[in-house]
Amino acid sequence: MVSGRGLLHLTVLIESMRREGFEMMVGCPQVIEQEMDGVRCEPFELVDVELPDEYSGSAISLLNERKGNMIEMSSPTPEGQVTVQYEVPSRGMNGVKSKLLSATRGLAVMSSTFAGYKAYAGDFGGRTRGNLVSYEAGQATSFSLVKAQERGALWAKPGDEVYEDQIIGIHAKDNDLKVNICKAKQLTNMRSAGADDKTTTTAPMQLTLEDAVEYIVAGEFVEVTPDSIRMGKFPKESRFGKK
Repeated sequence: MVSGRGLLHLTVLIESMRREGFEMMVGCPQVIEQEMDGVRCEPFELVDVELPDEYSGSAISLLNERKGNMIEMSSPTPEGQVTVQYEVPSRGMNGVKSKLLSATRGLAVMSSTFAGYKAYAGDFGGRTRGNLVSYEAGQATSFSLVKAQERGALWAKPGDEVYEDQIIGIHAKDNDLKVNICKAKQLTNMRSAGADDKTTTTAPMQLTLEDAVEYIVAGEFVEVTPDSIRMGKFPKESRFGKK
């Protein structure tokens, strides 16, 4: 078990080890809780977000969903910038950075400092979409990926080596779905292998180490090697729908 000051601290350590040739599996990060005077307490962050006023509503909504409490909000500057200060449970900060950048078109600047331990803020909603999970081990084909991308957004691309229960994308619905992305086109007298070359797939999403560690939840892991960063599910932890 490794302790660190937030996801950035942990991912810097993991990336350094990866570049030195280590291979490892990383589970879902968890905060360290304490009991103070018989009360369950958790760490909080003091978060400052500077962003254009037109996107402030998105930032406020996101931080409220994570059980945050607004401390202060400045008036817009002549350039239209506002600063929002929140107190948010540390566990609620997982995944906030990427969602905030998406909601503000990359114009938000966020910083945070440790605010101490306070009473447990309560549960909040997790991911609203499930995973696309590889049905079998093998090499991903363009033919199968075209079918799979109709189900959601993919990290896999043609030629990738995948294994069973590897997380290869984000499902459009809230359940996990196993998909076979290794199936090749069946050839007949009327269809040749060359016809498969005309198949086009949407460019896959880019997966960084920090994105992967932010994305996983309990029952999932990040596989880190010098050559690749992949995600998978531990056995019996999937929420599979129909194949």
